[in-house]
Amino acid sequence: MKLHNYHLSSASFRVRIALNLKGLPFTYVSHHLRRAEHRSEAFLRLNPQGLVPALELDDGAVLTQSMAIVEFLDEAHPEPPLLPRDLHGRARVRALAQAIACDIHPINNLRVLQYLETPLGHDQATRDAWYRHWVAAGFDGLERELAGHPATGRFCHGDAPTLADICLVPQVFNAKRFAVDLGPYPTVRRIHGVCLDLPAFADAAPEKQPEAAT
Repeated sequence: MKLHNYHLSSASFRVRIALNLKGLPFTYVSHHLRRAEHRSEAFLRLNPQGLVPALELDDGAVLTQSMAIVEFLDEAHPEPPLLPRDLHGRARVRALAQAIACDIHPINNLRVLQYLETPLGHDQATRDAWYRHWVAAGFDGLERELAGHPATGRFCHGDAPTLADICLVPQVFNAKRFAVDLGPYPTVRRIHGVCLDLPAFADAAPEKQPEAAT
């Protein structure tokens, strides 16, 4: 398999974690977003949306959208499972994951931040304030859900990593990049730390990727 991704992309980070948790080898293919390499004709033929990640399978099929890719991997390689066995548990994990992937991440994505600057004319300080506002708004509810729910264990749900943790860790990484105050979110911080104790998460981190120094 080939993972077309960028080291600082949260969505790419999610897929790297999932591949590592499943123990699946892959070839790392970088598309530097700040150099617009994801807008090249070659990549647009692979993924017409021009977004990373894209997972190119051994049979030539190309999967896009990180959440769809992770669930595909979970169905194709069931062990270890990334969703609970029970119906209510699966719904909760998906809700936690989507609270990040659908409510926080999209409005803080690089292309949104760039649009705030050009053509809308906002400066870096305003962009950063925008970012921090929406992360805090999302983490406020996420912290309450995690801290107050009996199904929360060592991880977001129970005592094994799930899709929710796969989404949480990249979002915390980005929050730190933008100097978000994580003090009000002790449960989020605790789970983040537990996840990073696992090689599957730590090895997927942006600073561990081939182009991290470029």
